[in-house]
Amino acid sequence: MKEKLIKSLEEPLNEIGVKIYDISFEKEDGVDTLFIKLDGTVDTDLCAKASEIINPIVDELNLIEGEYVLDICSRGEINE
Repeated sequence: MKEKLIKSLEEPLNEIGVKIYDISFEKEDGVDTLFIKLDGTVDTDLCAKASEIINPIVDELNLIEGEYVLDICSRGEINE
């Protein structure tokens, strides 16, 4: 799933100047969460633009069953 998502998202996100650092799919507090870590500084405007690109692609690929939360952050915002 991870490689397919990265491959599908790389080009559209590059068009807005964003590079993917990592993608993970985890349960956080019992909720399925898709984490997309981006290189560089991530602000609210960038999150909104990236979400508009990411959500339709994830839905079209149909790789995630049911509902999920999309969490977009910079690679430094999540503790590994």
